[in-house]
Amino acid sequence: MRSSHSPDRLAVAFDGAQLVADAGLHLPATLAARLGLRGLVDEYVDLGPTPGRANAGDKVLTLVLSALGGGDCIDDANALRAGDTGRILGFRVKAGSTLGTFLRSFRLGQVRSLDRVSRELLGRAWVAGAGPGARPLTIDLDSTICETYGLAKEGATGFTYNHVRGYHPLLAVAAGTGDVLHARLRQGSASTIRGAANFLRETIGRVRAAGATGELTVRADSGFYGHDLITACRRHGVRFSITMRIHRELRDRIAALPESVWTPIDYPIAGGADVAEISYTPFLKYGWKVAVPYRLIIRRVRPKVGSQLALFTLYDYHPFITDREGDLLALEADHRRHAEIENAIRDLKYGMGLNHLPSGRFAANGAWLAIQVMAHNLARWTARLGLGETRPVTTKTLRRRLFALVGRLTRSARRLTLHLPVHWPWAVDWIRALTRLRAIPLIA
Repeated sequence: MRSSHSPDRLAVAFDGAQLVADAGLHLPATLAARLGLRGLVDEYVDLGPTPGRANAGDKVLTLVLSALGGGDCIDDANALRAGDTGRILGFRVKAGSTLGTFLRSFRLGQVRSLDRVSRELLGRAWVAGAGPGARPLTIDLDSTICETYGLAKEGATGFTYNHVRGYHPLLAVAAGTGDVLHARLRQGSASTIRGAANFLRETIGRVRAAGATGELTVRADSGFYGHDLITACRRHGVRFSITMRIHRELRDRIAALPESVWTPIDYPIAGGADVAEISYTPFLKYGWKVAVPYRLIIRRVRPKVGSQLALFTLYDYHPFITDREGDLLALEADHRRHAEIENAIRDLKYGMGLNHLPSGRFAANGAWLAIQVMAHNLARWTARLGLGETRPVTTKTLRRRLFALVGRLTRSARRLTLHLPVHWPWAVDWIRALTRLRAIPLIA
């Protein structure tokens, strides 16, 4: 005998015209409206006479809210057209086919107009309270590989440094908050440092224009170690902390240091690690007018017993060059925190849609990257401005607790009411976030 509670006895019908899928997206949609995202797109993005030129603001918002709802391809945006979802977002949701035409209408120069939108949006969010103000700001530079398959994508037919096909974008992320300050798509065969100096100059200009008036510091790994990048830091008055590639002469010099100069530090690997400091003058080939001595801080780690590395060396050395002042141990610990940028990259790939660049056209994928960055930052600002979070909250967490809510719209006395599930565990946080976001001054 079948139970009356058996799943087989449940009748199903797709007829809920008043239902709202992902009703929690009303939060980031509210923030986007307060910051004037649609107006920025309409002002700065001009696609000329192409078929996808109309209603650019609505199309960008559709892609941004789709990414926040978990969409990682263009057609996923059609979920926002289900039921009454479009009425709680505050803009006209566009179909997936229309969005594909829109992205393919971009040329490289027009992708930079989306960068301009992202820059202005960053400034408005920081003025609203999400920025560092006069506090020091650390900028983490890194690149990542977005793997692709086949030979149909422009700029991704060559092999990357890790021997896969894909793209190799540059990213600049604000340490501690996870805000993506700048992003640029590059072909997969580009070296890590290619275009990095100019990219950094643009990033510095963006954060200064957005209202960051405090001291700036750049952290980067060894792929960014180069004369042009350090020169850019010096010319703009920015401190730097950049990992060095170790060569034989430097290794011999470090190995010859007496034990008295090494200071033990807490380290997660058994046996710990030690830190020492020497003075080092890089780029001597450019002449003494360019070559300047800097602090070279070295962390040495004893290889794991039984590992292949332990067969060839007693210590593994990790040097980085810096012009920062301060305590040796504090600087070394701060430089290691550069690894936190991987959390932002992971969130862009698996929380947003950066793991899938959908078009065969390079410029369309560049536009996709810029839109994913906007969505990522809106999620960060929703948590910071709405929830008061001081540490980054992953998009997956925000989606589960705040965004992925099923709702129902009703009308009474000419007023719409969005009904959300009773006993929702994070209902208080949701209402508090909505109240705070609505209090942000509206920017038309």
